[in-house]
Amino acid sequence: MDLQLTNQGVVVLGGGSGIGRAIAAAFAEEGACVGVFDRSLRCSKWPAELEVEYVVGDIADSESVQSAARQFEETLGGVRHVICAAGIGSGKFGFPFWNLEPADWPRVLEVNVMGMVHTAHAFAPGLRAAGEGTFLFLTSVAAQTGSPTDPPYSATKAAVINFMQVMAKDLAPFNVRANCLSPGMVKTPLNESVWAAGQEQLPEDERQSYEEWAAAKIKTIAPLGRWQQPSEFGAMAAYLASPHACNITGQTINIDGGQVMHA
Repeated sequence: MDLQLTNQGVVVLGGGSGIGRAIAAAFAEEGACVGVFDRSLRCSKWPAELEVEYVVGDIADSESVQSAARQFEETLGGVRHVICAAGIGSGKFGFPFWNLEPADWPRVLEVNVMGMVHTAHAFAPGLRAAGEGTFLFLTSVAAQTGSPTDPPYSATKAAVINFMQVMAKDLAPFNVRANCLSPGMVKTPLNESVWAAGQEQLPEDERQSYEEWAAAKIKTIAPLGRWQQPSEFGAMAAYLASPHACNITGQTINIDGGQVMHA
């Protein structure tokens, strides 16, 4: 299928590792002009044949995102697709929620919610002026199920879905679409941090390795009983940016092995 993304400007915020990296690679393979915004410089690990422009910055800092948007608009020849894959958890086990303190929430809110807001305000003017484009945000199945594992993460990812829907309505008259991708179980540093935080709460003789914990959890919560791969999100992100998805907006698409099912 020709996704018609050749030479289109694409920016992936949080594209230095994990799912964001896979999304950036998928667009690069489609011939798009890709810019990556991340907290650290990890471009040395990119395959030589995939040209990716890198900008280091903090998504929680509005001016940092605004500056990156201006730079990418110039160097990529215009930006048409924006993917916000940046996100963090509290790094603590939050079940029950009073295991956490109110002080554990602000940084998660700054990155997951305000980072999305900064992204929207930085890139929406350019897409509105162009009269076309897409936004895509990474959320989580935790946002839809009230997962108690990490309440700050779960709550902020629910906010991402809500604001995405607001954006989809506001930007529709400008032919700009907004959607979310919702991962289930994916091998990423964030997923491993959830395991690590949970294990700290257990007696030594009840602790499991990451592989043991993940295998048991997947079999319990996902009907298909298998990991989701970062490349699956790359493929879906590229499709959603393409003209083939021209009537898809305001949607949260789960790639989760069947964890969340809607009528």
